Amino acid sequence: MNLNSVKPQKLERPDGTPPRVLVVDDELNLTELLTMALRYEGWEVRAAASGMAAVRAAREFEPDAVALDMMLPDMDGLEVLRRMREHNDRIPVLFLTARDAVEDRIAGLTAGGDDYVTKPFSLEEVVARLRALMRRTVLVAQEDDDSILTVGDLTLDEDSHEVTRGGTEIQLTATEFELLRYLMRNPKRVLSKAQILDRVWNYDFGGQANVVELYISYLRKKIDVGRDPMIHTMRGVGYVLKPAS
Repeated sequence: MNLNSVKPQKLERPDGTPPRVLVVDDELNLTELLTMALRYEGWEVRAAASGMAAVRAAREFEPDAVALDMMLPDMDGLEVLRRMREHNDRIPVLFLTARDAVEDRIAGLTAGGDDYVTKPFSLEEVVARLRALMRRTVLVAQEDDDSILTVGDLTLDEDSHEVTRGGTEIQLTATEFELLRYLMRNPKRVLSKAQILDRVWNYDFGGQANVVELYISYLRKKIDVGRDPMIHTMRGVGYVLKPAS
């Protein structure tokens, strides 16, 4: 890891303390390297080597993001994620996986994971992706003056992360929130899958544009079902959000 590189904008929790990251992996050497890299960022880090230890740590430590290995000695990462989400249903999770099959990657995201990296990976890559996840849930040193986005009867508060449509509150995961925020910041503008991947996931998803389709479908179920639709597909071009007609 290049310790001489320029450090990105500082992240901090609402109370001004450093972000907390939980690293879950049974490979001790890897855990130590990740912990060192994340602490260099100024973040508070705790590690766990098993699923049960990770679930306990998540409840005690209350991390702002989790780097979670898919294969642990006592249970798989999907089960760990499920148990963590029982305590905190919005915690961002980055899966660490040795599996390279598209089906495995999509399975983790479908189960509620927000992102993934495939082993072997660089420390810079993990740091960058955790930073991208926490930008959605942890305060950044520099904030926009206007935190309220409104399109039609849909409202999103960037500070409190509250979303309502027609006065009804809508619960979103961290990734769903970031996707909706991007759409609402560009109302009536057609956004390509590539643009959405670059903005929401902050990197090229290796051509896996179906991840965008997956999360658009999640949003539609929460935003549009039972109402006049706001999210529209422009075939061969991308997606657009506009006030319901």
